Amino acid sequence: MNYSQIVQELEQVASQLDLQIRHEKGDFEGGYCILKEQKVLVVNKKLVESRKAAALALALAEYGVESIYLKPAIRTFIEDETAKAGRGRKRK
Repeated sequence: MNYSQIVQELEQVASQLDLQIRHEKGDFEGGYCILKEQKVLVVNKKLVESRKAAALALALAEYGVESIYLKPAIRTFIEDETAKAGRGRKRK
């Protein structure tokens, strides 16, 4: 699965969770926030696909996707990105 496909899959997950995705430009990579009671994932539209995928994965992990079904490759990608960022749980 390439990064464009991963971004598309992650955006579908966000949509299923009723999270709005906003592609904006600025001095940030992305993240999860609540804006006027609307749950929003913000991604820097100038990032390369690999960084967009990472930003979406971290934002979804912050929101919480533990209790929903994800394709195994997508769950693994989210877990790997979370671990890289130092936000993951230690595996037993």
